[in-house]
Formats: sequence, structure tokens, C-alpha cells
Amino acid sequence: MTLAYDDLGPEDGRPVLLVHGHPFDRSMWRPQAEYLAARGHRVVTPDLRGYGESPGRGTKTTLDVFARDLVDLADHLKMNRFVLGGLSMGGQIVMHLLEDHPGRAEAVLLADTFPGLDTPDARQARIDTAARITEEGMASYADELLPKMISKQTRATRPDVEAHVRKMMRDAPAEGAAAALRGRAERPDYTEGLQRIDVPTLVVVGSEDEFTPVEDAERIHQHVRGSALVVVEGAGHLPNLERETEFNEALGTFLTGSKSSGATP
Repeated sequence: MTLAYDDLGPEDGRPVLLVHGHPFDRSMWRPQAEYLAARGHRVVTPDLRGYGESPGRGTKTTLDVFARDLVDLADHLKMNRFVLGGLSMGGQIVMHLLEDHPGRAEAVLLADTFPGLDTPDARQARIDTAARITEEGMASYADELLPKMISKQTRATRPDVEAHVRKMMRDAPAEGAAAALRGRAERPDYTEGLQRIDVPTLVVVGSEDEFTPVEDAERIHQHVRGSALVVVEGAGHLPNLERETEFNEALGTFLTGSKSSGATP
């Protein structure tokens, strides 16, 4: 599988691989990629299989497949070890990659994500939504999701963010998004695996996140030994876009600290 991706910053910079959520694309990470690249990091932001400009394959994509794609991309780019970050579904893919491919991540960012299993109702809702968007497309689904994706404050004050988020969701290929929903409904429970994470870890969440509230981030923080927790005030499910300055500063401070603590590329 050949993924579309952006590769910013110096080739010999500390590598950072950022994984977008559903139903988005690599432009979700643009503020972080530009910020970190300007500070000497090499930042790789791929479109996941079936999203953005990356082709899809089949009617179901499980998280182990996404993780394998990312490792293959890192191998192609000769990135043996890298900082690994993900938001929402991207965070779940990060957790899966840590389990299946130990030793590849030298530091971890888990943003607005959830390690546990879906309830039976939530699992069925993913399957039903996959069928719906396959038939109807993404437009009405995107419009329904938008008020939950970003906070009321963001919608009132950041029309640029609202427009970007709406565009990403409406433009997402329906078949790829549906395949991911079906695969995500079958994901394992990552909670126990959090205790095996042995690299510096930053947990970030928006204070107004409706999908993965602060309590979920606190649970991850409690399970990952030595992790740091940052709550971004006023942000919803996408604090990296809604409050990019605060998010970037938290991530930049974390990366500086994790490097000085002995992590190496």
C-alpha cells in the first residue's frame, strides 16, 4: 500500500510521525507539522489508507492494517525510531502500533482518544454508519458530526477552523471511511497495553471534548507510567486545530523534555 504523505523539515531532523483521525486527512496536522518543522524536526503526516489521497482496498480496514501501513512508510523513509502521535482513531492506531511493533516509537502523543472497547450499541452504530455513508455519501454525516467535533466557542470564534473541519469530513472518501468504521468496531481493548508503554508519553485532550472527554484522558494518564497530561481549555475533540498555539507549545515542550531525558531518534 502506497500512502500519500507530506514530509516537512530537515531530513536529518528528529522524526515525528503524526496519525490523523476519522474522517479526516493529513491536513489535520498542518499547524503542528509547520510548527515542528520550523524547529528542526522532520515531520511526516500521511493520509491513512482510504482517506485523503491514499487509495483504499476492501470493505473493512482493521487497525492492525493501518499500523502496518505506517511502519512500512517509516521503513520506506528510513525512519527506524520516531516520535509517534495520533488523535482519536489515530490514537487508537498508535496504541495498536505500539503493541504490534515494539521498539519503533521513541516517544508518544495520545490526543483525544479512548483505549477501551465500544459498548455493543456503539459498535453497532459504527456498522450502521458505515452502511449509511456507503449509500448516502459524507455530506449529511459530516454536517451532523461538526457540532460535536469542535466546541461551541470554536464555532463562534474560529470560522476558519470550522470550514477546514467541515471540508475534511465532506471530502473524505465514503468507502474508505466506511471500511475504517467496520474495522474499528472490531478493535481490541488497549487499556492493559498502556501499562507496557515505556517511552515518554504526552496525553492531550480538549476540555469540551464530547467524544473522548477529559475522564478518558485521565484514565490513559493513570495507566501510562510517567506520562504527562495537558487539558486544552475551550477546545473540543480537535484541540490541535481549535487551539493550535496551546497545543503546539505543549507538544514542543514535551519533545524538548523527552529528548533531554535520553530518548534518541
